[in-house]
Amino acid sequence: MTVLPLPVRGVSVCVLMNRGGCGPFARFVADFEPPGSEGELELLSAVSEQRLPVEFLPAIREGLAQGLGGVSAAVLLTDGYFHETDSWASAYRIGAEQAGRAALIGAGLLPPEEAEALRWVRWPGRPRPRAPKRTR
Repeated sequence: MTVLPLPVRGVSVCVLMNRGGCGPFARFVADFEPPGSEGELELLSAVSEQRLPVEFLPAIREGLAQGLGGVSAAVLLTDGYFHETDSWASAYRIGAEQAGRAALIGAGLLPPEEAEALRWVRWPGRPRPRAPKRTR
């Protein structure tokens, strides 16, 4: 079993798919750490239910499992936000999947070029996108 080798902190997710003023929305910040002795995905939340209702945690867990692709990690949600109308479980799942991929890139388990495909997530040390080549 592969484990996250080092911490990746401050992974910030903001999924915003507004069309006509409404649409899927999700926002949270997570710290990724190497797993505990059990060696499995562990999700903890330090965010109050007023900022991030527990109903979204299963979707976040599912997205993290997909994004981490079998790599074990301990994940602490440090901040979150939801919108009563526009926050959907699917948006949290999408954001969490990208957060998991970001943690793998930040820990060196995926190449930095993979960051270009992550639309909804930012983290300290994120590789800058390559500038397009200019034609003359």
